[in-house]
Amino acid sequence: MPFLEISHLKKQFTTGQNLLEVLSDLSFSIEAGEFVTILGASGCGKTTFLRCVGGFETPTSGEVLLKGQKVLKPGPRISMVFQTFDQLFPWKTVYQNVYVAAKANNMSTTKTQHREMVMEYLDMVGLSGFTDYYPHQLSGGMKQRVAIARSLVLESEVILMDEPFGSIDAQNRTILQAEMLRIWEKTKVTILFVTHNIMEAIVLGSRIILFGNPPNNIQMVLDNNIPYDAGNVRTLDAPGFTEMWTELREGLYKGSGLEKGKKQVSPE
Repeated sequence: MPFLEISHLKKQFTTGQNLLEVLSDLSFSIEAGEFVTILGASGCGKTTFLRCVGGFETPTSGEVLLKGQKVLKPGPRISMVFQTFDQLFPWKTVYQNVYVAAKANNMSTTKTQHREMVMEYLDMVGLSGFTDYYPHQLSGGMKQRVAIARSLVLESEVILMDEPFGSIDAQNRTILQAEMLRIWEKTKVTILFVTHNIMEAIVLGSRIILFGNPPNNIQMVLDNNIPYDAGNVRTLDAPGFTEMWTELREGLYKGSGLEKGKKQVSPE
C-alpha cells in the first residue's frame, strides 16, 4: 500500500458560466520520508493540489489516500505551511504559538511534556532564544521557522509547504533551504514543497514533479541523485546540476505554454 496515494484527482471551479479545470486526472504515489518538490509556473494548479491533499479543498473527483485512509478534511496528520507571514497568532508569543499546537495534538500529556516538545522543536528551527518574542518582532524568515516548528510539534505524517520561502530575500532563503534539509534529515517527515523556482526545487527535492497546465498537469517526474556538498546542500557546480536545471527549464516552458527561448531565465 502506498504511503500517500493520489488517485485520478480532478478539480474544477465554476467562474460565472464557465467551468475552469485546474487539475486533470492526477495519479501518482509518494513514499514515507520523501521530500518531493512540486515545480511549476504560476496558475498551473500547484497550490490547489496541496489544498486537496491537505483536505482544505474537496476534489471534483478522485481521492487522496494517506496510508489507505481517504483524506476528507484538514487534520493533524497533514499540516500546511503557507507563503504568507500572517499564519501565526499575532497576540501570542513564539512559544505560545507552538504550544497551542502541542496542546491541541496531545491533550493527554502534561504541561511539562508540552513544554519539552515545544522547546525541542524551537531549538530544532533555531528559535530557542526567541520564545518571548511576538510575530511583529520577527523577520519573515523567523516567522516561517515558527510555522515549521508548529507543524513539527503536531507530529504530522505529511507537511505541505506552499512556497514558504517565496517572499524571503535571497540570502535568508538559502539559509532556510539548508535548515529545511537539516530538519528533514533529522525527522524524516514526508514533505511536499511547492515552488516556481527551479534551483530551489533541485536543492531541496529528493524527487521533483514538474507541473504544467491541464490537461497534462504532470509534465515530468525526476529522481534527484545530485550529491550534497560538505555543508549538506546541493550547489550549481555539483555534478548533474546544470543538466537537470536545463531539463526542468525546458519542461517548464513547455508546460506553461511559453514559447521556447522567448524569455531568459537564470538558475535562481
